[in-house]
Amino acid sequence: MLFRKNIRRSVWPDLLLLVILISSCGKSLPELQGVDLHAWKDDKNACAGKRVGMLENVEAEKNKLLALSEMEIVTLLGKPDQNELYKRNQKFFTYFVQPAATCDTNKVDHPKRLIIRFNAMGLAKEVSVES
Repeated sequence: MLFRKNIRRSVWPDLLLLVILISSCGKSLPELQGVDLHAWKDDKNACAGKRVGMLENVEAEKNKLLALSEMEIVTLLGKPDQNELYKRNQKFFTYFVQPAATCDTNKVDHPKRLIIRFNAMGLAKEVSVES
């Protein structure tokens, strides 16, 4: 009986240490210089016109988005304005940078969009700005 108590006491600190090590292995999200992420998230479909002022900085920082997971992108940029599922589980997130057709004012016929393409593993493979 005494032997069992010693085993239990020695296992708990090791288990706690293991849990701490595993939970601290995650990577932090990148910082996009010159991009007000709060304003970006609040400007759904770019109807308020806040995102267009950040376009140059987003283009300069877009490589920082590569290899991030879908959930990390949503945490960083907010829920996408549109998302599409293609063949082989590829997914595309679209964030309008200029006002979309769904906006009440300042509509643009072919608005610029930030498009993030995810591979089948759910990691950002390509980031582009298109009209």
